[in-house]
Amino acid sequence: MPKKSKFPPVSADQTVSESFATILRHNFENLGRWEQAAHSGSDIEGVHQLRVTVRRMRSALPLFESAIPRSSDRHWRAEMRWLAGELGLARDLDVFISEALVSLDSKLPLKGADRFMRIAERRRARAYEEQVRGMLDSGRYRRFKEGFGAWLDSRGWEKAAQGAKRTERLASNIIPYARKRLDKQERRVLAAGSHVDRNKPEEMHRLRIACKKLRYATEFFQPLFTGMDVYISHMKGLQDLLGTLNDVAVTQHLLGALLTGQKDRQLVIYAGGIIGWRTCDAHHMLLRFDGCWEEFAEAQHPWWKKSPNDSTAPSAAADKAEEPSENP
Repeated sequence: MPKKSKFPPVSADQTVSESFATILRHNFENLGRWEQAAHSGSDIEGVHQLRVTVRRMRSALPLFESAIPRSSDRHWRAEMRWLAGELGLARDLDVFISEALVSLDSKLPLKGADRFMRIAERRRARAYEEQVRGMLDSGRYRRFKEGFGAWLDSRGWEKAAQGAKRTERLASNIIPYARKRLDKQERRVLAAGSHVDRNKPEEMHRLRIACKKLRYATEFFQPLFTGMDVYISHMKGLQDLLGTLNDVAVTQHLLGALLTGQKDRQLVIYAGGIIGWRTCDAHHMLLRFDGCWEEFAEAQHPWWKKSPNDSTAPSAAADKAEEPSENP
């Protein structure tokens, strides 16, 4: 299996445009490294890493939206959404089988485990064949890779930039830009989570997505600021909790799909046992929410500290006052 990629090699002397290219190039190359593993299906890490890589690339586009013209990346946003969609079911079934069926096999005192496993594995095999391999072998995927690679090589966003403000922003140093983007992403998490109703799945889902985008942003800009690894570690508990809650919600959806057309009473009862067990897990996870949230909310912001990579570190208030409009 390929090695998991490290953080993109963004450096403090790069422009915004150069850093954008570095982040996308790093992940685009990582896409190629995991294709074979995902295609073979021999290890669930293949589809997982491919999907995460696509998500990171999708996250990078809006992160730089105040500098990159929407007309330049609109097509790539749509194609990446398609890629993520084709990988989704296989990944969800991988997680469901490994974390729900396998882990509960010896815990649920119910019949039907073996038959349910066979049903899930057949559905996963079909998802790999029809969606994962179908996507990787398609002309559309080939055209995406060729076109996106050419767009990166030519920095097509620079040619599409219109207006002095965007041009100036693309040519500006990455550090002030990164500070502003990290601040904005963190504010979105705080807005989504400060008064979240943890009993409303849609609110917890919005918080999870906001946290994920902040996590990706911190990883993109990790080489620029000392202490980013510590900040990321303070996010981990909250992200793990939200991820587990999401897995429970996905489990309910998958069980409905897997049981379609099934009339075996034992299978239905076994599925009910899975839902009950995972719902109980979710309830106990929610008891940890306040502690995880407090740890995240109180974490210090390393991007406002003076670092060896940064010749100047203005105050947050001063820098925010100079923040340009999102839509010049």
